[in-house]
Amino acid sequence: MSDATSDPKARLTHDQILDAGIDDWRKVLNRLRARFRTGDFATGVALVDRIGAAADEANHHPDVSLTYPEVVVTLSSHDVGGITSRDIDLARRISGFAAELGAAADTSGLTELEPAVDTSDGTRLGPFYSALLGAEMQDGGPVDPSGQVPGLWFQEPPGPDDERGAELPEQDVEQRWHFDVWVPHDEGERRLKAVLDAGGTLVSDAEAPSYWVVADADGNRSCICTPLDRG
Repeated sequence: MSDATSDPKARLTHDQILDAGIDDWRKVLNRLRARFRTGDFATGVALVDRIGAAADEANHHPDVSLTYPEVVVTLSSHDVGGITSRDIDLARRISGFAAELGAAADTSGLTELEPAVDTSDGTRLGPFYSALLGAEMQDGGPVDPSGQVPGLWFQEPPGPDDERGAELPEQDVEQRWHFDVWVPHDEGERRLKAVLDAGGTLVSDAEAPSYWVVADADGNRSCICTPLDRG
């Protein structure tokens, strides 16, 4: 990594993350994520134990999910609200531990769900949803620090002169909620194909590969989002 991207406080761009060569990992929303197929619980526990020791040594702690067949690890630098060289360094170490234990990385299907409410007054609704979800109100919406429920954000609906509204055809079904489903840069088109093969329809690809708007058979819309073409 170059000197420009080794500053532990500097947020990295998606291109800089790709250039780091951490093939086991993908940027999903504003985090690095990897999934390691352990095959059994004991191997997963051993991997988590090594991750914990390395995280304490680096004073940089990931979110870790341990289930019987796999370990999912999520890294971000909360103090800067993005991904830094600290995350890259720890990701490399974690990949090394997984390889030593025979846990193969699997980047397929990595996903972050971000539900959204269309409202012009998110500050008014925020306290209600924070209480409902057992979450804390942060910039953008309620966030559960324990990670039990996904974060929620409030999106102002497009007005009559808004380009976002002009891109989309009229919608027959009334809808105030939608899913933003975040996937890695190399997963967007595959996820779109799976949705279409499952009976969904493509509403708009005007902003692809940043996001595609899709709808279910009843007309309820969601977005498949990637980190591409986001400045």
